[in-house]
Amino acid sequence: MKPILVSGIQPTGKLHIGNYLGALKNFVELQNSGKYQCFFFVADLHSLTKEYDPKEKPKQIENLILDFFAAGIDPKKSVTFVQSAIPAHSELAWILNTITPFGELLRMTQFKDKSGAAPQNINAGLFDYPVLMAADIFLYNARFVPVGEDQLQHLELARTLTRKFNSKFGKIFMEPFPVMTEVPRLMSMDDPTHKMSKSRPEGCLFLDDEPDVIRKKITRAVTDSETEVRMDVERKPAISNLMRIYSAMTGKNFMEIEECFKGKGYGEFKKALAEAAVKGLAPFQKKKKELKKHRAALQKIITAGNKKASVIASKKLLTIKRKLGLSAFS
Repeated sequence: MKPILVSGIQPTGKLHIGNYLGALKNFVELQNSGKYQCFFFVADLHSLTKEYDPKEKPKQIENLILDFFAAGIDPKKSVTFVQSAIPAHSELAWILNTITPFGELLRMTQFKDKSGAAPQNINAGLFDYPVLMAADIFLYNARFVPVGEDQLQHLELARTLTRKFNSKFGKIFMEPFPVMTEVPRLMSMDDPTHKMSKSRPEGCLFLDDEPDVIRKKITRAVTDSETEVRMDVERKPAISNLMRIYSAMTGKNFMEIEECFKGKGYGEFKKALAEAAVKGLAPFQKKKKELKKHRAALQKIITAGNKKASVIASKKLLTIKRKLGLSAFS
């Protein structure tokens, strides 16, 4: 039997090319590798830790589902579901809270970073985020979790909770392991000292951007003082960032890009980058437009995915409750 792999993405707005390369593209490759039984979910409960408009949340969830399938997630190969449709996630998170040391959560650097970036919205959910993440993993007996470096600390906490729970109540959880992939760290095109983010829309290439918008953003992207197209993160951070995008869109390595644009200026490189981005995103955008016409079919797929996930999660939660002595009258 194939090992189980679980991961989710928060519905907090339009995805950009960094999200695609860092998560969606990776999901599709893992799914198509045939090595895993994959569960991919819309992490809408996690998304509540950020400021949001309740009227926009349903649209964000639906848009992310469209992104999943437009990118190549196949419901015949992977289970796709919405986190909030499975009550076991929240219930197991509470149970895990009772064995999670407060000091361990205080160590989490993501909480410090995110609360520092949004001091007006430091909520308990943000602090407790890693515990819900552990519940997401444990409910499906996940052996592998695709993560970036910023999530490794959270996964290590899940491994700690695995050992603590198993020691106290008997073995029931498997320690999850990270699946690391080489993902380009894309920076904002209007300021290469900041990571590409939805909060800086002019510096983002969104997956839904129209061709003319893509061309305009790339034309306006900041560059360095020299005119040579060369990978040098320290001395030429802006052009190096654009080269990462070009490499991701074309499959060419940095040496090939340097050779291709040897003796040419930034203007010619930007023009080629814009066309590469437009061409690279075209299949995704075309498929997404087609999927929008079949909302009923999408709803059917997600309902089926929710049902599959719920059966597995509910069964696991019942087993956990029995270990805790909570199943006598339930």
